[in-house]
Amino acid sequence: MPTEICANCPVREHALCSSLNDEGVIAFTGLCQRRCVTAGETVMWAGDESRICANLLSGVMKMVAATADGREQIVGLFYPADFVGEPYAEEHAFTVTALTDVELCTVQRRPFEHFLEEHARMENLLLQRTLRALKEARGRMLSLARLSAGEKVAGLLIDMAARAERCARRPGSDQPATFDLPMTRGHMADVLGMTIETVSRQLTKLKGAGVLALSGNRTVTIKDTHALRARAAAR
Repeated sequence: MPTEICANCPVREHALCSSLNDEGVIAFTGLCQRRCVTAGETVMWAGDESRICANLLSGVMKMVAATADGREQIVGLFYPADFVGEPYAEEHAFTVTALTDVELCTVQRRPFEHFLEEHARMENLLLQRTLRALKEARGRMLSLARLSAGEKVAGLLIDMAARAERCARRPGSDQPATFDLPMTRGHMADVLGMTIETVSRQLTKLKGAGVLALSGNRTVTIKDTHALRARAAAR
């Protein structure tokens, strides 16, 4: 049977490991090491040798690209159960930094590549997730180019709420979704290509329309999911 630490893993049902049988989980556990990372700490630097991959167990991380003039642009977010890293790549293409305190289940890249070759179901699941991430990246490009500020903010809230529901293991609940924003409004602005003031203004509009409630700096309750989806246009 899988080790106790795997049996109690908070993302066991959603991470890449879900593709493995008990024997495979035991073998994979022998390659892995838990690592705690504090908010603001970088675990992968663009241009550095690609040494590790990881499953994100808790917290949120950002994937960042540097622009030609030295500024940073968030190009992706990692949530619990997401896979972090680039197998079969000699160096990291992007910088990955913790937005919150996070816990990772790390594995050295080359042993992980060998493990994938022996476990086709995990390799196929990784391919599916890579293709999905590519689709999402293309969707973000469309969002930045075509959608209004209100549509962008509504879409990001829907994505974050869906992730929060999955992590709470209550997908599809009809109850109002309450969750803590995993990032500051400044980070939201970076992701969406907007200013902090614009993000704050759109959140205030959604609150005034009764679509959501705001409590404190980050707690959000989506009171009308249908209305929020309508504001997110084609999502």
